[in-house]
Amino acid sequence: MTPPRLAVVGVPGDRRVGLFRDAVVACGLAEPQVISWRDVLTGGEVSTPAGTLLRIESPGEDAEIDALLRGPGDPTRVAGGAAWYAAFVAGLRRVAAVPGVRSLGDVEEIAVMFDKRRCHARLAAAGLPVPPAFRAGSYGELRERMAERGWARVFVKPAHGSSAAGVIAFQSNGERVKAVTSAAWFDGVLCNSLRVRSYEDEGDVKALVETLAPDGLHVERWFPKASLGGRTFDLRVVAVAGIPTHAVVRTSRTPITNLHLGGARGDLDAVRSQAGLWRRVLDTAEAAAACFPGSLSVGVDVMVGADRRSVAVAEVNAFGDLLPNLGDLAGGGRDTYAEQVEAILDRHERRRGHP
Repeated sequence: MTPPRLAVVGVPGDRRVGLFRDAVVACGLAEPQVISWRDVLTGGEVSTPAGTLLRIESPGEDAEIDALLRGPGDPTRVAGGAAWYAAFVAGLRRVAAVPGVRSLGDVEEIAVMFDKRRCHARLAAAGLPVPPAFRAGSYGELRERMAERGWARVFVKPAHGSSAAGVIAFQSNGERVKAVTSAAWFDGVLCNSLRVRSYEDEGDVKALVETLAPDGLHVERWFPKASLGGRTFDLRVVAVAGIPTHAVVRTSRTPITNLHLGGARGDLDAVRSQAGLWRRVLDTAEAAAACFPGSLSVGVDVMVGADRRSVAVAEVNAFGDLLPNLGDLAGGGRDTYAEQVEAILDRHERRRGHP
């Protein structure tokens, strides 16, 4: 049987590309061709032999690529998500049009996952448990719609953000407000930082929201999450070929649990020991992955309620598999990239008619 030929659209030298390459080579396959996002976005040559299986990887945090996506400026800035998204989707569709290539991730599904409003709507339409939500175009509209619904606490999310960039855990009690976010002002520009901080002056909070609002805001009712060891937690569950294969517990002393923002990996066994809850987590992640059947891998963020029974989906991530040194749930020792290569080989064999 002829082995599959693989290629990846990514940023040369990026850690994600390297981890996928290592997994491919470890399975005895030829090193994958790397197609640079720079060439995709600038109209450069984007070609690969017919029949190639193409993995689409994150544009990463490369400053040059960021400038191509949303224009020049500080690459850590939060604003500009709408421009980034438009250029990103155009790039995805250019990749999808390469003759003879079979993409391992459906580009239209990736586009949905990078629009929190559309992703939430797709999950809700499929009957997945998601927090109720609304859209807002300004700080005034945010406060007005919260008041109409009687919501005192919400998560304000940029429609096209990722990695919790610009996400605000917001609460109000009369004239008192509090916003918890990793966004901070540097030389007059709202940027991502690696430290979660609180704002309690309404003028500061309004400035945060108004800076983000032009790119679109997705606002979800706050879902009270369970605690583990005195820290709030949720789970990132990676599904490969539709099946949950990896999971990590993310814990934090703040409402934002992302590991790169001070969150820490928690005790997965403590969650797995609660059989009924664990089954709901896996079933929910699998059902969320089923909403994106054309995607080889997705990362599903599953929240566990304070009652330790209810669960809800916070996000579905197209590039949610960067979880180094994390073994698979079956105990086979495969990381998320090795798991995907195994799934690719399995699909290839079945396509060739092997049992």
